[in-house]
Amino acid sequence: MGEVVQKRKTIATASLAGCFGCHMSLLDIDEKLFDVIELAEFNKSPITDIKEFSGMVDLGIVEGGCCNEENVKVLKSFREHCKILVSFGACAIWGGLPAMRNSFSLEECLQEAYIDSEMGVEGNRFIPHDPEIPKLLNRVYANHEVVKIDYFLPGCPPRAEAIFKLFTDVLSGREPDLPSEMLHYD
Repeated sequence: MGEVVQKRKTIATASLAGCFGCHMSLLDIDEKLFDVIELAEFNKSPITDIKEFSGMVDLGIVEGGCCNEENVKVLKSFREHCKILVSFGACAIWGGLPAMRNSFSLEECLQEAYIDSEMGVEGNRFIPHDPEIPKLLNRVYANHEVVKIDYFLPGCPPRAEAIFKLFTDVLSGREPDLPSEMLHYD
């Protein structure tokens, strides 16, 4: 009889409207990243520079919220391709700093950024409308407002030890059990 070879699990990650700090915190798990790689391989991710899903992924990690149509498209694709989807960090869970613009209308934000800005060239100030630039949404949305999210990992950014624990729990088939001392909400 042949030996049964178990396929390693897969992880995909994305960064939407945020600062990429959560991915930096992921890299802060340092040598424990080798333990994660023993359990899973990275699929679509800026860590691997793989741009397309190769199929269904076991664990999807998304940092940042949705501020434009491209963010929504990426998030919906992650929901479609990931068995388990995690909102990763304050921007993904609550909108974070990008959501500060939610206090103003989109028109007011664009006016301030492009027309009234001290940085613009006098006589040549306009709001860009190139089709290559993703269209801004009326406000910044937390990921769970757009798709179903299975787990939330708070922090700005989440602590490396919490990321490692979440990864190893989920990839080992366990319900994530993160002690409160591993979590923070700033």
